Amino acid sequence: MRALPAGDPGQPDTRGPGRYLWWMARDQGLPMWLGITYAILWWTTQALIPAVIGFGVDAVIDKDAGELARWSAVLFGLGAVQALTGVLRHRCAVYTWISSAYTTVQLTSRQATRLGATLPKRLSTGEVVSVGNSDIAHIGNAMDIILRGAGALVAVVVVTVIMLSSSMPLGLLVLIGVPLMALVISPLLRPLHRRQHAHRDLQGDLATRAGDIVAGLRVLRGIGGEQVFADRYRAESQRTRAAGVRVASVESLLEGAQVLLPGLLIACVTWLGARFALAGDLSAGELVSFYGYAVFLIAPLRTLTEAADKLTKGVVAAKRVVRILSLEPEITGGDAQARHGDLRDEESGVVVREGVVTALAAATPEEASAIADRLGRYSDGRVTLAGVPLADLSVEAVRGHILVADNAAALFAGPLREELDVRGHGDVEAAVYAACAEDIVEALPEGLDTHVAEAGREFSGGQQQRLRLARALTADPEILILVEPTSAVDAHTEARIAERLAKARAGRATLVVTTSPLVLDRADHVFYVEDGRTAAEGTHRELLTASTAYRATVTRGEDR
Repeated sequence: MRALPAGDPGQPDTRGPGRYLWWMARDQGLPMWLGITYAILWWTTQALIPAVIGFGVDAVIDKDAGELARWSAVLFGLGAVQALTGVLRHRCAVYTWISSAYTTVQLTSRQATRLGATLPKRLSTGEVVSVGNSDIAHIGNAMDIILRGAGALVAVVVVTVIMLSSSMPLGLLVLIGVPLMALVISPLLRPLHRRQHAHRDLQGDLATRAGDIVAGLRVLRGIGGEQVFADRYRAESQRTRAAGVRVASVESLLEGAQVLLPGLLIACVTWLGARFALAGDLSAGELVSFYGYAVFLIAPLRTLTEAADKLTKGVVAAKRVVRILSLEPEITGGDAQARHGDLRDEESGVVVREGVVTALAAATPEEASAIADRLGRYSDGRVTLAGVPLADLSVEAVRGHILVADNAAALFAGPLREELDVRGHGDVEAAVYAACAEDIVEALPEGLDTHVAEAGREFSGGQQQRLRLARALTADPEILILVEPTSAVDAHTEARIAERLAKARAGRATLVVTTSPLVLDRADHVFYVEDGRTAAEGTHRELLTASTAYRATVTRGEDR
């Protein structure tokens, strides 16, 4: 067996859900073919056992001890082969299930990284989460059922051939009855496919709604909207439940058909075989064999109907996966090499220079955010790095050279040291000091080794902001763009951060987007942007004197 997960999941076929599943089956390679072979042997040995028992019964009736011993040995051999192939088939089935699930997770994770800021614009959080919650299981089930379904199909064929050779009417009954069952069941698959798709969409929407409520619970309580949103969630939950019941109603019919239809076929085979035995057309051993076939056929026939159900669910799940994998990032790049130099936004005139702490104050927050997005290549714009357009650099080169850290960035669950030092080679302690977060770390039971919860929910808003700043400083990028890094801290802490930030970023290029006078006063150079263009630049104190608009912007609502 190969180790999981694979290092490189490869390039999937995203031209449709069926093609994706076919690519996934081919990608399994040897384990898939071995699993199908073992499944065929496993089912076939079971299919041959009733015939062997029948021969043994005839040997007893004929009082032929040698023949009885021979067929007993054959029966033992078939049992041994069945046991061995059953174990090997199950191992291959588990491997293909896990491999297909992990491959789907790897592909969607890689695509999410590739899409970056495009993903949340095109798909809801719930839709992406549902891939990991349920869709990978359905895709794994589809791969698993291919093994058992192939073996079951061969087993039905083997039994039919044996029955045709022993009794033409009984063989024809099975030969006609199996396709007839498939025709009866097939009308259930289309409504099941449609209802499952609708149910998946509602589950994704509900997950998105839950995420929004949890993230904004504090705000909702503050404005008295908690009950309103709870009622909306309850209504959506009921719609999702109703959709689930509609899916279950079709699935229950399918489950019932899996029992009823094979049972009717088996009853017909048994009844007809008994009549032939009474008429003397079948021997006692052949009658026992036909009873054995009748019981045996229930399992492969149910497996075939189960295959139809799981493959249908797999197609629904693959459709969602293909939708994610088919998206293209809004921002692409070229192959030019990144160089050290000034980062310049031609539209606004803002320049981020090496070894300088630059500040950007804008008349509106939207203008500042737009400039930060362009400088970080999160939106298109006429931006150059050392004279080379950012659009000519690969996205990977831009991300490795420029880091934009804003207050929308999330903290992750895990040991705090690992969550702050995402690259694994930063000076966490120095970054914590520069971000004035020493008190946060000291208050934790195990310091930087303390395991923090998802989104850092045990920390206050100001503490989370300082930890986000520490993470950005630990990364130590060539160019760091900080968007309002001190908006949630008190004035005393803000002043200390402003002082320490300049020392921590000595020799590097840093842009701080802020309207805080305490931070602006520590910057080497300040740009004031109004209507998308630089209206004034200089030091903070120079601009307070020279620009009335700047002074009004940075002192608005300030008591300092």
